[in-house]
Amino acid sequence: MVTKGSSVDPLATSGPPKVAVRATKKRGYAVPMEQPGRAGRPAPDADRPGGVLVDGEPPRRPRWRERISVTLDLIRANPTGRIALKIFIAIAGAIVVTVGIALIPLPGPGWLLVIAGLGIWAVEYHWARRLLGFTRRHVHGWTQWVTRQSLAVRIVLGAVGLVFVATVVWLSLKYSLGIDVVAKVMHYLATH
Repeated sequence: MVTKGSSVDPLATSGPPKVAVRATKKRGYAVPMEQPGRAGRPAPDADRPGGVLVDGEPPRRPRWRERISVTLDLIRANPTGRIALKIFIAIAGAIVVTVGIALIPLPGPGWLLVIAGLGIWAVEYHWARRLLGFTRRHVHGWTQWVTRQSLAVRIVLGAVGLVFVATVVWLSLKYSLGIDVVAKVMHYLATH
């Protein structure tokens, strides 16, 4: 049996859990009470004609980002939760960055994992947020510069990148695993 105001009824709840909100407000923190619309409720943009975003208004964040933001605010409202969150974010980010740094010499997602680890740290640490913004700006600037170049310049840049990656792979295999790929290829060509 579902009663009115039950936690089972999705239409009965209209925001973060009331106990957590009271505890958060008691500690002096502000908690956003507005959550994006759910099934069976009018959308927040329902008062606008056609639900169209009007120029000059900032775009709304996706629903999942709002939910994560509210959850993180509720965790940060508790001193123990705040410390536990910092420790968890520090360890998770360190693991991802360490694995990324270990994979940089190999072909694969090494740099992508390092940037993902920075993104994890950026949830809680301001220095990581600034470093991630710096990285995004420079990667975006580099990408824009490369796309403005002629086809010949892009081919040369791609070739230089491939030579760099091949050299890193060759050196990694030679000095970490003891496999000299160039010597094996030369031996194969000489014998066949």
